[in-house]
Amino acid sequence: MNYVIIDDIIKNALLEDRVYADITTESISSTESKAEISLISKEKGKICGLGVFSRVFQILGDVDISFFKTEGELVKKGEVIAKLRGSTRLLLSGERVALNLLQRMSGIATAAYEASEILKEYGIKVLDTRKTTPGLRYLEKYAVLTGGGFNHRFDLSDMAMIKDNHILAAGGIKRAVELIRERHPFIKKIEVETESLEQVKEAIETKADIIMLDNMDDELLKECITYINGRAIIEVSGNMNADRLKNLKELKIDYVSMGKLTHSVKAMDISMKKLKIIK
Repeated sequence: MNYVIIDDIIKNALLEDRVYADITTESISSTESKAEISLISKEKGKICGLGVFSRVFQILGDVDISFFKTEGELVKKGEVIAKLRGSTRLLLSGERVALNLLQRMSGIATAAYEASEILKEYGIKVLDTRKTTPGLRYLEKYAVLTGGGFNHRFDLSDMAMIKDNHILAAGGIKRAVELIRERHPFIKKIEVETESLEQVKEAIETKADIIMLDNMDDELLKECITYINGRAIIEVSGNMNADRLKNLKELKIDYVSMGKLTHSVKAMDISMKKLKIIK
């Protein structure tokens, strides 16, 4: 993991929460007070972000952490993930930032794991999207990888992806592909988002590398897949959930992209509990 990026994320979060102006903690705890506390999973899931959680307290200082679980491990409800020991003030003031990051990353990893498990025996890979929380993309895409998914574009420079508004701006799929190939003749792959068989036919004519079949019902999906017939990599997208994934299992597709992995995922329920003053 890139700790330069991670440190910037954490420091901004600590500033946002004003951890060094914690009215409650500074009022009830002295600078000399020491305590220990447990990090506990309150539901089952795939744990992700232990290094980020730990780094919060490394930046704050005077907190030692002993982990009993490893990154990417499945945990059960009630399991102790770690024990923290150190400054009472730092444990209390840093708790929310550390948990916010850990809970969100673990929620994403769990969602990616559950989706990947449905499709893995069929050789279909689950992708994330750029529908990420501003400023947290690095952590969220890392969490998808930890859960067993794969990363689509990290940013706009990774490859050319022609979506509906690009098609309108360029005057059609063919023209959009031509313009991109003029500027990037061979170094970047081109993906075209399609919503109809007619658009699929136009994308195939341009020899696009990847064709996304977006928001199609099962009947149209099958028709488009049959037409493509191995001439392009196939990605399917649009309101994907567990039931829809199960319907896709035996179709000849390569990838399923899921915006909900990051844009509306449920954070995993993890808490710091059972604080005990030791000094």
